[in-house]
Amino acid sequence: MSIPAPTPAQDDLALLRSAAVHAGIIGLGFFRTDLKTWTKNISSPVTEADIAIDTFLGQALLGARPDYGWLSEEQMDTTDRLAHSRVFIVDPIDGTRGFIKGEDSWCVSLAVVEDGVPVAGVVYAPARDEMYAAALGMGATLNGQPIKAAYRTDESRLIPGPAAVHNELQGAGLTYKKGPMYPSLAYRLVQVARGKLDAAVARRGAQDWDIAGADIILTEAGADFVDVCAGRPRYNRADTRHGALATTADPSLKDMLCDALRTVYGCPEPTTPEQNER
Repeated sequence: MSIPAPTPAQDDLALLRSAAVHAGIIGLGFFRTDLKTWTKNISSPVTEADIAIDTFLGQALLGARPDYGWLSEEQMDTTDRLAHSRVFIVDPIDGTRGFIKGEDSWCVSLAVVEDGVPVAGVVYAPARDEMYAAALGMGATLNGQPIKAAYRTDESRLIPGPAAVHNELQGAGLTYKKGPMYPSLAYRLVQVARGKLDAAVARRGAQDWDIAGADIILTEAGADFVDVCAGRPRYNRADTRHGALATTADPSLKDMLCDALRTVYGCPEPTTPEQNER
């Protein structure tokens, strides 16, 4: 009996997992040490660890797939990636502020996106030894074991979020507990995929690299993940920013979360058809 050949997404996932492990080793070498840090874009912190991991990932991933495009938080963006059907989307350290403070939920977040849709992704928290991974149609795993998003339907629900969002949810009569606000957005999102959190949200302005790796893990685990103004997120567009985001596996929470986020953050101005096609 012949063994089915791996799909391209499976091959890409194997590459991402291997690269994430090596990137994690690099990151752990800098973790809780006297780091060199600086600031970019007025308020975003960067460390020498971010740059070291990014350099390694560029060599490892593009070395294996030179025909893929590239988008990384730590490199200047160019329009070259828009000409590629398949693109690596990379955040060398998601949760850099937490990393600097010695908080251990920082992640290496990697994805392969094909025609705007994630087909393989990993979110790896080296200091916690947690590897979240998924490939299109293959389900989601944590350290190789299948995971499924689950939820509670009573006051024991756990939902992290900014104070203004909590005010809206509580004003709408939702009973729940305030969940932990991990510094890494990717890590916070995949806690919904494993059923540890009942929902998670993000304010407007998340970038492709913040969420692409977590997106496919959420989807393959059975959670709903939406831009509350635009629907399912699309990636590798000219503008890599997203509106406010919500994820949950509980159908009864989705509308309430989306309404709260739209009230707090609003929606971007409508774009023209030409902009939507980018």
